[in-house]
Amino acid sequence: MRSEPLIEVVDLARYYEMAGTVIKALDGVTLEFYRGEYVSIVGPSGSGKTTLFNLIGGLDRPTRGKVYVDGVDLAELDAYELAWLRCRKIGYIFQNFNLIGVLTALENVALPTVFAGLPWDEGVRKAEELLRMVGLGDRLSHLPSELSAGQQQRVAIARAMVNDPDIILADEPTGNLDHETGRRIIGLLQRLNRERGVTIIAATHDVEMIRGSDRVIWLRDGRVEKVEVR
Repeated sequence: MRSEPLIEVVDLARYYEMAGTVIKALDGVTLEFYRGEYVSIVGPSGSGKTTLFNLIGGLDRPTRGKVYVDGVDLAELDAYELAWLRCRKIGYIFQNFNLIGVLTALENVALPTVFAGLPWDEGVRKAEELLRMVGLGDRLSHLPSELSAGQQQRVAIARAMVNDPDIILADEPTGNLDHETGRRIIGLLQRLNRERGVTIIAATHDVEMIRGSDRVIWLRDGRVEKVEVR
């Protein structure tokens, strides 16, 4: 028997109005995600993948429906409580890395620990440990502009892990990478999933990433088209 879901979305919808037309970015999605799963979200551009991520992560509010993270209804949280949840429970990995250009790799990774209330020295220690884990021990003092795309994505993964989240939301994490670098990034995410029990939810078109998933959820036009158990 499966444990209680770590994330539940119930009849989730997000509508936008543009020029008098209602755009249904997400339209009645109900899903469960379990602790320690590796799930790929697949669908064409505009299918609702990023919208789903933003709602799960509390970055946006639904037009209708509920999101529960570890049993907590996100709608009942105020801005401070949502910020705490995003800081402690959820790590984000973006396709465009979203690193701060004037900060070194070490500083980029350590920065989220400040918002989590850790002393700077402890944050730096954790950041250095994670950067060594992802193979960047010799790039600690490099700026993002001095790193390759694959190295920047590894910095982003280390940053997502620094506050020991239960969940990592990865939005097209290999989308801007060449095939071989993408494979290394996928292997790193799978390692985090296996060794640390982190729940990975990845929006992707990458066949290699899909192959390593426990489940693949297919979205189309804001709805769940099918769910495939691997």
